[in-house]
Amino acid sequence: MNLWKPTLALATLFEAVTVFLRFGLGLEATRDTAATVGRLTFGVRIHHGMVGLALLLVSAAVKGETWKNRLIVLGGALAISDLVHHFAVLWAATGSPQFDLWYPR
Repeated sequence: MNLWKPTLALATLFEAVTVFLRFGLGLEATRDTAATVGRLTFGVRIHHGMVGLALLLVSAAVKGETWKNRLIVLGGALAISDLVHHFAVLWAATGSPQFDLWYPR
């Protein structure tokens, strides 16, 4: 089954939401989640692309084709959206990809 179309469609949706949160509402994940999520992750900045890569790895171990395909589409969409957000959208809009691996102290 060709999974590219649903993956790219979902990635586009995720990126649209991410752009709205960042530029429409003025939220910045590194700044606005440091006191909450940052404490839970011991200062490690978890990007949605990292969650996507984890889902892609999990999909390799799933036997059922339906769930495997769902995990591939979701994981791929999250990874693509994060890459586009940091290395195309943010870099073009702010001059920096702002791909922080750690929350600021």
